[in-house]
Amino acid sequence: QRVNVTVRSGLPMVLSGSAEPCAQLVVSSIGVVGTAEQNKGHSARFFDVLTAQLGLGPDRIVIRFYPLEPWQIGKNRTVMTFL
Repeated sequence: QRVNVTVRSGLPMVLSGSAEPCAQLVVSSIGVVGTAEQNKGHSARFFDVLTAQLGLGPDRIVIRFYPLEPWQIGKNRTVMTFL
């Protein structure tokens, strides 16, 4: 219920000036990705999974964290503030 995943493969991407295979993970969440300390732990776990599953080195992966407020997410004809 709290996690949504979108995978878009085959997109042309350049990371650190190189078009070699790479990946970008965008993580947004309410109250889970708001601090450097939280994101440090999340980052380590995500990198473990992504490097193993994608066969990429950690230098070919970038993760972007976006903290959200409950009023920024619509669900069930309202926003999360009221759910």
